[in-house]
Amino acid sequence: MAHDENGIGTTCVQGGYVPGNGDPRQVPIVQSTTFKYDTSNAMGRLFDLEDTGYFYTRLQNPTNDAVAAKIAQLEGGTAGMLTSSGQAANFFACFNIAEAGSHIVASSAIYGGTFNLLAHTMAKMGVQTTFVSPLCSDEELEAAFRPNTKAVFGETIANPALAVLDIERFARAAHAHGVPLIVDNTFPTPVNCRPIEWGADIVTHSTTKYMDGHAVHVGGAIVDSGNFDWMAHADKFPGLTTPDESYHGIVYAQKFGNAGAFITKATSQLMRDFGSIQSPQNAFYLNMGLESLHVRMPRHCSNGQAAAEFLSGHPKVAGVRYPGLPGDPYHELAEKYLPNGSCGVVSFDVAGGRAAAERFMSALRICNIETHVADSHTCCLHPASSTHRQMTDDELVAAGISPSMVRLSCGLEDADDIIADLDQALATL
Repeated sequence: MAHDENGIGTTCVQGGYVPGNGDPRQVPIVQSTTFKYDTSNAMGRLFDLEDTGYFYTRLQNPTNDAVAAKIAQLEGGTAGMLTSSGQAANFFACFNIAEAGSHIVASSAIYGGTFNLLAHTMAKMGVQTTFVSPLCSDEELEAAFRPNTKAVFGETIANPALAVLDIERFARAAHAHGVPLIVDNTFPTPVNCRPIEWGADIVTHSTTKYMDGHAVHVGGAIVDSGNFDWMAHADKFPGLTTPDESYHGIVYAQKFGNAGAFITKATSQLMRDFGSIQSPQNAFYLNMGLESLHVRMPRHCSNGQAAAEFLSGHPKVAGVRYPGLPGDPYHELAEKYLPNGSCGVVSFDVAGGRAAAERFMSALRICNIETHVADSHTCCLHPASSTHRQMTDDELVAAGISPSMVRLSCGLEDADDIIADLDQALATL
């Protein structure tokens, strides 16, 4: 369902689900694994993808479909699906078009879990990835492609490096090689950036973050722009352009067109076989979060901006990364792609190294120490002593994370209180 003429706030509240006369105002939770039919033939038509409907929640569920349709509307795409997590969304988006013997080009500035997925787990499946800096030259980007490249992958705003992807440039390179650009848009959300408008073909989300916004559910989403012409590159994408013998010989790109082929294949093959579903209960929570997304994002951004400005002027802070700061290496790209704000996440280095960062963390009062970002509570993480603690200092630096780096995710509290807490914790050093 394409983004209609309504504003993004109206779509946040009312997109995806239109109740009829006397229907529930909220998206109903269809908490059922299965669906009853009068005849085997009626169900058979669903299995043949001849009719639309539901037969088993591992494949599709009405609650999930309504929420996926809302996210597709928000991103300006033609089709969407929910997954059990952001990791599952990124895996499905890539594996839907790449297979053993394929190659992917990816930005090196991406979430560590996604880096591991591409660099290690998918490598075991025979899919190789070449990583390039988001600030690489055009020549370096061009040199990363191979004849068997099937996709380009990046994050609008990288977690936790806070690098901003030059979406237009990466899209241009991808399309010159006849492959789609997949963009993880978790941090800005469609409220602050709609990558499809800049040339991205597939958009993914960890809906666990700002879309939910309250740290109550884990989930992911994939949205297809409907813009990539699979049949024009039929030899590169046989999974979409040749008969699927596991599904009665259907050719997805022919039967469902550019608007529906990618998501239909991901559902009828990958969700069928891997089963990484989002529960209807979690989809309901997600929808509740989406209804206030457009109201919450400006507050996250203004708190992030205020915290970044405070930290950048503090003598006990060695450096701050936040695209909203003038002088940040990604500020110019943020002005282009994120004119209304980026996100509430700020990365900074505590002066005095690892030990000083650990002392700072233990002195915090309002900022919770959590392995999370992008929810209503302000939270803080010292990667070197938590998520990345298995790495040496040299390995940390190679991964773009210094031993003294702290990732701060500004929630919805009063900015003055967040800053006062940072100030008193830094004063203990």
